[in-house]
Amino acid sequence: MRTPPALLLALLIAAAPACRSAAPTPDLPLPTAEEARSVPATSNTLGPGDLVEVRVFQEPDHSGIWRVSPEGTIDYPLCGKVELAGRTSSTAADSLRECLGRYVRRPQVSVLIREYNSKKIFVFGEVQKPGTFPYEGEMTIIQAVTLAGGFTKLAAKNSTNVTRLVEGQERKIRVPVEDIGVGREKNFLLQPGDIVFVPESFF
Repeated sequence: MRTPPALLLALLIAAAPACRSAAPTPDLPLPTAEEARSVPATSNTLGPGDLVEVRVFQEPDHSGIWRVSPEGTIDYPLCGKVELAGRTSSTAADSLRECLGRYVRRPQVSVLIREYNSKKIFVFGEVQKPGTFPYEGEMTIIQAVTLAGGFTKLAAKNSTNVTRLVEGQERKIRVPVEDIGVGREKNFLLQPGDIVFVPESFF
């Protein structure tokens, strides 16, 4: 029995949304080499748990070491709670200088970040001591592998990959660490939250 043309058209229209929803989502492009080596501005900002050293020239009572609280502040002399979360060492110094300027004549303030505890990187696979490590500003993949005790004898060094969240999407970036180590490739800068995985070599 032949299907009437009108009925056939209706069936095609009804099936169209299902076909569209079943179509695979196209893969988003991987980061370029330059993007992969870049470090976002937020990589060097402070967060809860970070340890900072504040130095005020010729003002020992206002110099010292503070840990950023879970609320993102430090309890600083004369100023009370000062918000540091989301600031760089330079902008944190500006905030403290502005507050302290009400009590001290032209204070010279500098802020040094002693520990980045709010940001982590993860190293797994064929390394001696896999685990989680504090992120440090402009941290390279060579530094991360060194923190993890170096490669094992089974490591496929040039097949090391970094999993990174880029605009809400996970990206895997192959990083030829052995070539970096001998100077054939440029070093690779990590970002907070990166997962470094060193696979096993089968050759």
